[in-house]
Order: sequence, then structure tokens, then C-alpha cells
Amino acid sequence: MNDPGSTVPAATRRLDPDAAGLAQAAALLRAGALVAFPTETVYGLGADATDPAAVARIFAAKERPRFNPLIAHLADRDAALAEGSFDEAARRLAEAFWPGPLTLVVPAHAGTRVCDLARAGLPSVALRVPGHPVARALLEAVGRPVAAPSANRSGRVSPTRAEHVLDDLAGRIAGLLDGGDTPVGVESTVVACLGGPPRLLRPGGITRAALGVVLGFDPAAPEAADADQPAGPGMLASHYAPRARVRLDVERIEPGEALLLFGDGWPEGHEWARAVLNLSPAGDPAEAASRLFGALRDLDASGAATIAVVPIRAEGLGEAIRDRLARAAAPR
Repeated sequence: MNDPGSTVPAATRRLDPDAAGLAQAAALLRAGALVAFPTETVYGLGADATDPAAVARIFAAKERPRFNPLIAHLADRDAALAEGSFDEAARRLAEAFWPGPLTLVVPAHAGTRVCDLARAGLPSVALRVPGHPVARALLEAVGRPVAAPSANRSGRVSPTRAEHVLDDLAGRIAGLLDGGDTPVGVESTVVACLGGPPRLLRPGGITRAALGVVLGFDPAAPEAADADQPAGPGMLASHYAPRARVRLDVERIEPGEALLLFGDGWPEGHEWARAVLNLSPAGDPAEAASRLFGALRDLDASGAATIAVVPIRAEGLGEAIRDRLARAAAPR
């Protein structure tokens, strides 16, 4: 059993999302330990964002490059507004989509509680108010910003179930709040509001079209990732990667490949596939997004050297799905 006063996990304790489990998770976080918890997007690996030593434990557990900034999660919009400077566009987006799967990168207040390490030394801060009831209850109990990247080894497939977290991080973190499967299944949309028009840094659970309705225009397209200093979370070119190589937009399957389908079509040579999963037989992007990371993990477990993915159109949530698949397929 983990001692809430210790930051060193003897073993990862799986906690129920009830009052007792939430109290234990909050105590661990306040003591500087690491706790994974569900959000509506994926499971996050939480640490006290005000404590550089606690944040450093995230990087150690994930084996994550320290130049990659982290998202600070807050219990409500007022708490987020206290950490950064929101221009008119940022305020409109926060009012429309918080709580929910949107991260806003804004100039950090001089007195922000989010430590420099969590911000990767940047003058900006990435903020989110999640919509998942377990996440919000935990954040309210902690009473301070919680830094929480996805709860997996850096560069690996993001976790959408408690079992995925344990596959990567068992014994490396103190606690895991088990909230079942995450409903959205891809990470939050990241929008930078740093002067000038808002920029879409990462497509995610909020579509470009939905952002455009609120802003009155489409935000600028994602920019190429800076390998030395990403402007926001989740922007490394190679990311979300299974062990197997990922091959995109395939029309013909090679013998022994694993096959990831979308819709009711079958590529040539599908009978040669080592394993087959369909993100959504009906071609529903929302269903596909919710199943994407679990499907990549399951196909990776088949032992295939390559996962072949059929074409998926970059419309609505399809943009976020293609973004994650492109990063999974990037050279490592």
C-alpha cells in the first residue's frame, strides 16, 4: 500500500473513483507523488504543477524530453484565468468549450503557480479545464493546478483505459484512479492565443469547424513541429507510436501486416493480414477517435512488424485521427 506522504511508489495502487479513492489520490498529488486519472480525452499522468520536483517525476516516469511543455489542468474557468492572460479570442473559446477537450496556450501571468519546468521555460502556459467528472472532482480536491500529459511512456500510444496506463507505468507511479474507458479517445485540441489570430497547434477533441463557429473564422493551420522547442504540448513529430511501424493510406496489404480499417471497405490482400480491427464499420469519426489508441495497442500486441492503415479523410474529428496516425508513422 502506498503511503500518501511518500513520493516513491512501492507499487501502483489502483483507486476507485469514489470519495475515498479521490481523497487518497488528492493526498498523493499534494505530497508530490504521481497519480494517473481519467479525462474525457485520455488518461493523464498528474503531478502538482506548482512543485518542480513533482513535475520532474513526470519526465522521469514517462522518459519524456524536458523541452516538451505540459498541460496544467484546473477545476474551473476562474482558476484557469488566474494563471494566464486571456485575450478576447481565448475568452470566447474558454466560455464555449470549457469544461471540455480544449487546451489554450496563453501568456503566463507573472504570478502563475505553474512552475517553469512544467512550462518548459516558455513565457506561455498551456491550460485546460477537463469535462470528465472524476478529473474535475480530483482537481477540486487538490486545489491547485495539476500538470498532466498522457499517462504513457513518451512517444508511445496514449492510454484510453486503466489497463493501458498499467502496461506502461506500473511501479513507476503511486496511484491510478480507474474511471473506465475515456469517451473521446484522442487528446485535447490545442489552440495558441499569443497575440494575432489564434493558431491551431494540435487538432483534437474539438474540431476545427467548431472552433471556427465560435471565432468567426478558421484558426491557422498547425505549424511544423519544432524538434528543439515545441510551442505547445503534443507537438513532437514522432509521437503516439506503437512498437510496430505504421503505414498509412494503404490500398494493398502485405502478408503478415496488421490491418486497421475504417468504414466498410476492404483493401486488396486483406486476407493476408495477421490481425484486423475496424475503428468504425459505420464510418463514424467520433467512434473511430474513441477507439484509435486502443486499436493501435491491440494490433501492436499481435506481433506484426507493420500496422497498415486504410485512408481516413481529414474532416471533422478525422483531422485529429490523421494527425495522430501521421505522428505514429513518423521516423523515430
